Amino acid sequence: MRDETKRYPVGESEPERRQLAERAADATDALAEAPERANSVPDALPEDSPADAAVPEQASRAEPVPPAGEEGAASALAEQASAQAVLAPERLDAGAAPAEAASGPPDGGAIELRFRLNGEPRSLRADPSRRLLAVIREDHGLTGTKRSCEIGRCGACMVLVDGEPMNSCLLSAYQCQGADIVTIEGLRSERAERVKSAFLEEGGFQCGYCTPGMVVSATSMLEANPCPSRAETEEALAGNICRCTGYGSIFRAVCRASAGEPAREGGAG
Repeated sequence: MRDETKRYPVGESEPERRQLAERAADATDALAEAPERANSVPDALPEDSPADAAVPEQASRAEPVPPAGEEGAASALAEQASAQAVLAPERLDAGAAPAEAASGPPDGGAIELRFRLNGEPRSLRADPSRRLLAVIREDHGLTGTKRSCEIGRCGACMVLVDGEPMNSCLLSAYQCQGADIVTIEGLRSERAERVKSAFLEEGGFQCGYCTPGMVVSATSMLEANPCPSRAETEEALAGNICRCTGYGSIFRAVCRASAGEPAREGGAG
């Protein structure tokens, strides 16, 4: 006796298998009728209609009827469905190709990007949708700006853009035209050096991957608010994620780097 468990999934009963066979047989009958319907010409068409020649030609190109039986019909239907799924994107792409693409710029629409990077003027041609993170790391070799989530959630790629902390993974090149961009390598102010030293003294890091973004955000906050409260510090660093330290040492580092006073419970006011 053959082992039915090798043919059907575990848990299918005999009635369920019979129902599947009936559905496959119905599909086979429907496919078998397709060539007959294609060969039948509606009475409303005139005898000399071009459709008279087109319909038999289309019928001759019809897919062969799948073999009778449960397995033959099911496998044929599966193959046809797979073929349609594979061909559909190709047809969509072919039909959606813009007419102006062939006459577009030879460099694919690149723009002349001009900005200041860590105090120095920079200029390069770049695709307008190219991310600032890639421009910083790949085009200028400044790898202190880290690539991590690439959706603006972790803060590892934080840089200053016109003085504001921003995730470089979310900024496109065209958005940075004429901007003043500062990375961790360009943070050289007295405040920034104090923040770096405080992180080192308090052990505000473990693997160090998030540290550049943390330092950028902390420095930006302390420039605007030299003596923040704990709540203000937490808010300023809310966009920076650390998976190692638990944040306690990071907050202590920011407190040490502030005006030298202990973190207060209230606001700066």
